[in-house]
Amino acid sequence: MLINNPKQQIIPWRFEYKYQLSSLQYYHLRNAFRIHLEPDHFTRTAPQNRYLVRSLYFDNDRFEAYYEKIEGNFGRIKCRIRTYSETMDNGTVLKAELKNRWGESIEKYSTAISALDYNHFMETGHWASSDNPILEEYERIYHLRSLKPVVLVQYHREGYRPRNREDLRITFDHDVKSCLADSLFPAATMFKRHLFHTIILEIKCRRNQPLWLSRLIRLHGLKYIANSKYTQGVEAVRPDLISPY
Repeated sequence: MLINNPKQQIIPWRFEYKYQLSSLQYYHLRNAFRIHLEPDHFTRTAPQNRYLVRSLYFDNDRFEAYYEKIEGNFGRIKCRIRTYSETMDNGTVLKAELKNRWGESIEKYSTAISALDYNHFMETGHWASSDNPILEEYERIYHLRSLKPVVLVQYHREGYRPRNREDLRITFDHDVKSCLADSLFPAATMFKRHLFHTIILEIKCRRNQPLWLSRLIRLHGLKYIANSKYTQGVEAVRPDLISPY
């Protein structure tokens, strides 16, 4: 897939590691990270140094994407539309994203879309733009798998980058919650929290974790877990999929 537009982005294969933290572990780790990390631009400029992330996930009536994740299938793909706002106007940042996952390795395709693109796609299942390879692939998968919007996931993110500019990104996600929704901006929401008093630590890197980071993970006794926000969102709002009887 050839990308020439700066608004289109491919994040090459990278590793993602996720951990669930108590509030105490979060404060200890955040303090320990300070010598190596600094807040990213979005965190520095956000109220209380945490910015909103809101994602609308797509699946079909059989929830195949959900069950593929539960079964740990390799080569699974996730479709979502993301924003950083609770309301939409002509200046709202919107992104259409595709994520391929093979174990802990992921590749992400992301492209900026306009409010017009978003509204047109939600109404017709087709993008208004016709010359964007990411949107073409998104639309192909959308129709091939008979997708529809199913779950809206929202949280507040605290992001950090290494002071020495290593190829590494670390985030803390707070107050993760979800609701059944068919749009990014539903008129009414009934959010349900995923995990109470729990912060999600995510580590994203292209190569092995730096030694200082591996040591801190071991020192604080953190255990890597599968921690899909989409999966948790589905289980929070559709418990019948877990215990159908």
